[in-house]
Formats: sequence, structure tokens, C-alpha cells
Amino acid sequence: MKWLEFSDTIEKNKEFHERYHKAVNHPIRKKILKMLKEGKNYDEIMNKLNLNEKNFEYHLRLLEWGFCIERDKDNKKKLKITEEGKIVDYLGD
Repeated sequence: MKWLEFSDTIEKNKEFHERYHKAVNHPIRKKILKMLKEGKNYDEIMNKLNLNEKNFEYHLRLLEWGFCIERDKDNKKKLKITEEGKIVDYLGD
């Protein structure tokens, strides 16, 4: 789901912003976005952050739900940062 799908009504616009802010407003998720932008892959990020797969997946689901990342349909470990996720350059640590 992309921003344009949420821009046609005030309610949808509000929901987009709420989901997005929840996704980026966590130090671990900010680190995940920064590492994705640097070109790190699923396993590299999980290991670097010292997270088990269950915890890592929790954060990934929130980032996906918040429009910050996309997953490959055939390989859920293949992650891509979205334009919305690139806001990480402007977020504090």
C-alpha cells in the first residue's frame, strides 16, 4: 500500500501518518532503515542488531505496515527500503 492510496480522504491520510510515525519512532527500526539504506541484507541486520528472528520480524512487520519497507513476494528475507523509509536520513538517533 502506497501513500497515494491513502491520500484521497482525510481519514486515510490520518491513518497513513499514524502508521508511518509508529513505524519510524523506535531506535531499532531507525537502525534497520539505516542499514537497509546502506545495502545490508536481512541476516546482516539481524546479526548486527543482535536480535533473534522473532523480534527482528516484529520490527520488520511494523516497518512494512508503516510503508517504510517492502518484501519480495517469493523471498521474505529480501527487503527493500521505500521512498517513505528513506526519511531515516532526517531522523535523529
